[in-house]
Amino acid sequence: MSLFASTRVVIDSILAFAFAMALALILPASSPEGQTISSQASSLDLERAHAHNDYEHTRPLFDALDHGFKSVEADIWLVDGDLIIAHDPEDVPQAVQEGRTLESLYLEPLRQTVEQNGGSVYPGDHDYFTLLIDIKSEAVPTYRALHEELEAYEGMLTKFGPRGVRDGAITAIVSGNRPRELMEGQRVRYAAYDGRLSDLGVATEQTFVPLISDNWTRNFTWTGVGPMPPEEREKLRSIVATAHSHGQRVRFWETPEVSPQREAVWQELLAAHVDYINTDHLSALEAFLLESDPNPTEPYVSWRD
Repeated sequence: MSLFASTRVVIDSILAFAFAMALALILPASSPEGQTISSQASSLDLERAHAHNDYEHTRPLFDALDHGFKSVEADIWLVDGDLIIAHDPEDVPQAVQEGRTLESLYLEPLRQTVEQNGGSVYPGDHDYFTLLIDIKSEAVPTYRALHEELEAYEGMLTKFGPRGVRDGAITAIVSGNRPRELMEGQRVRYAAYDGRLSDLGVATEQTFVPLISDNWTRNFTWTGVGPMPPEEREKLRSIVATAHSHGQRVRFWETPEVSPQREAVWQELLAAHVDYINTDHLSALEAFLLESDPNPTEPYVSWRD
């Protein structure tokens, strides 16, 4: 090989290495599931945005982050010691086969995201991100397995202990089959309890029940057609006011998901200062909040209140 050819090979090798290094700096890291972790996610963190059954989207967690959502919901089943992500019992075998676990789809990607964004899910965000974990299998054994798994990620999680609340980038809240007695008896927890409207007005501390969730259709007849009945509007605002007076946030599921009814209900929820608007339609809610919420990045209730 001539001196010119040898020199050319060296130069080409150096250029190829430099190009590869540049790509490594430009392209975001990948999660264990091969999903892309965005360094910025959305340009805004939308405090009112909750991704219902988030795991059913093409990119669990990451689609919600790309739309600025501050709360996501994951259903778990305890199977042979693993916490499997699935909605219905018939979905569990396929989820097991695909390795769709709470750790792989949520906990580990969130840990990486918090680490690369300087201690929060969204860079510079001063309020926590909610991971709502809906227990579908038997309450006590599933929660015990969940507690152990969350403990391994305690560095990013809100911690509830004898000295009070230690703020974390992420607050885990247990919904579904909730073992209340077990959770209340713990000296240290890495998750809070998702209350129901029956918990309103009861002497329940915010540190145990920071969130009140309930079924919209069981409490209201209005589904977004025509104006909201005045008595139902008053009931909604009274629920929110009572919850907020106890430092608790509010969420309703089973709200309409068909336009334009959903936007009509979202408008009433926003006007009543409901903390989380529940949806499967990420783009639609993002657009609605950016247009209609005067302070989309500010929570109504915080641990620091």
